[in-house]
Amino acid sequence: MLEQINPETVCRIIGGIREFQAKEEVVLPEVTDSSSDDWALQVLADHGDDLTYDETRGVIDDLEPDQQIALVALMWVGRGDFLETEWDDALAAAEEHWNPRTAEYLLATPLADDYIEEGLALLGYSCAE
Repeated sequence: MLEQINPETVCRIIGGIREFQAKEEVVLPEVTDSSSDDWALQVLADHGDDLTYDETRGVIDDLEPDQQIALVALMWVGRGDFLETEWDDALAAAEEHWNPRTAEYLLATPLADDYIEEGLALLGYSCAE
């Protein structure tokens, strides 16, 4: 079912997001006041020299658009926006909303690591060694 992106790559990204968001100085909003994605850029502006942030953003930015779309769809499935049986719908919605700031979106989304990991699990994959 997960044809667009290698689960091992997803697990590496989950680890990077988890490490970045676990840092004490990273404060992510629970709810945004705007429907715009600009809040993500504002939240992450202070972390431009963070090596974990830079590395994880680089891995995500280096993915092909269809791989980035699958990563966002995984997060949405794991968050409960879509059921695992609606995978194609999740992909279509993620494709419709795709832009080159996928990394910033994921890194600034609270619990993105958990949601992506849950999405993987719902599709039958695991990050367990």
